[in-house]
Amino acid sequence: MNKSLVVILAVSLLSACKATVPEPYQKDREPESRTEYSGVEGLAQQQQDQNYLMRKELQDKCDDAKVNLAIAKSDKATKAIKKHQREIKDYCI
Repeated sequence: MNKSLVVILAVSLLSACKATVPEPYQKDREPESRTEYSGVEGLAQQQQDQNYLMRKELQDKCDDAKVNLAIAKSDKATKAIKKHQREIKDYCI
């Protein structure tokens, strides 16, 4: 076999292998929509995404508790007021 042909085949195989390497994570998606992570960079991003999602969940619960507290205060619902005040203490940072 010709040496140049061997080199061309080797380069083609290497470039084909490189083309199939997956991205570390789905960069084009928001953290809520990412489902695939790979490698060290993917693992690091997965941890960042999980931290973000936990903080977001707490913030959403905090916001809901504040709205519900305002409603309970307008209704003068004493039990509900206490409940939502506890939720705010638990969820709001």
